[in-house]
Amino acid sequence: MIQTFSSTIRRKEMDAVLTCMVDERIGPGELNARLIQTAKEFFSCAGAVALRTPAAALKYALKALSLEAGSGVMLSALAPLWQYAVVEELGFKPVVLDVQTESAQITSEIVSQGIQSGGRALVLRESLGILPDFEGILALGIPVIEDISQSAGGLVPEAAQGEEAAKAAPSSEEEGDAVKTEVKGKKAGSFGIYAICSLEEQDVITAGGGALLMAAGRRDWPVLKSLAEGIPSIEMLPDINAALATVQIKEFARNEAKRKEIYALYNRSIMSGKNKGFVRDVELNSTIWSFPIALNSGFKDVKAYAQKKDIEVRLAFEDSIIAAKEDELGAACKNAKALALRSAVFPLYPRLNRSQIEKISKVLVTLP
Repeated sequence: MIQTFSSTIRRKEMDAVLTCMVDERIGPGELNARLIQTAKEFFSCAGAVALRTPAAALKYALKALSLEAGSGVMLSALAPLWQYAVVEELGFKPVVLDVQTESAQITSEIVSQGIQSGGRALVLRESLGILPDFEGILALGIPVIEDISQSAGGLVPEAAQGEEAAKAAPSSEEEGDAVKTEVKGKKAGSFGIYAICSLEEQDVITAGGGALLMAAGRRDWPVLKSLAEGIPSIEMLPDINAALATVQIKEFARNEAKRKEIYALYNRSIMSGKNKGFVRDVELNSTIWSFPIALNSGFKDVKAYAQKKDIEVRLAFEDSIIAAKEDELGAACKNAKALALRSAVFPLYPRLNRSQIEKISKVLVTLP
């Protein structure tokens, strides 16, 4: 059975973790600090903290905003349920927003409606590796916490580069060049005041667990740094996880080049079928987290069909807020509800071999 998700663990990742174990550096320490430095360079942020869970990262990000008790915190209906739980735990009011069907993203119009419903801050979930309309959302003037767990590595090119940057982007087959090519622009995680990058098993960068909490600007870092000084060690990311995450970040360009190559093959396959993908800019600013498609038929039929071919297929938003609170939020979040019911994720990760990729491509063409 070809699993839907699989972490890309190569020799470099294994060596980093093994060295950590041999040196008996298990808890938070030197490698945690090394991961933070690597993250600062990769994400171009002013400062960062490496924590044990994404829930802890959101908790401290919200604390750093110093919102009034009971304030409304806006969340995407397709965001993971733990975000809703953290907002409630801190005494804030979750304001759940619907999404745009074509991209599964929140738009500035949707956020504007959320503000009218009492939203005072936004946790911006960049689902499926697709970047939203940052300009329109930021123009509303509310504090934003980006969730880049699936969009890490995404980039909005400088306007001056325009189409020239897209033309200069390497083909998916030129993996070596993809690592070297640098497109100038603003990276995912640098648009909000703070950014969360979950490092769980199914995220685009993994440490087997944990999260990075980053401050994009130098003016915002001192507030987060002050909070970080009081974080107990039990909430800090252990070195054994940090060792894995550090290598994953350094190998990101290589892995992403392979993911884009597979994505291109899959995308051609669905063009001949009944189902469709989501609107995204693959060449420049979209991260290939996996291969999600909006199904034309019921998920159960598609899952059963793929399973007969030894391919595991899962719902893209199975752990989302709307999936858990469909009865409560379904009427107000109709687009998100529909996507949660019919968005499937197919296996897409660097260690898939050619025969597996061809097998999945054929199934995508013939899906019911």
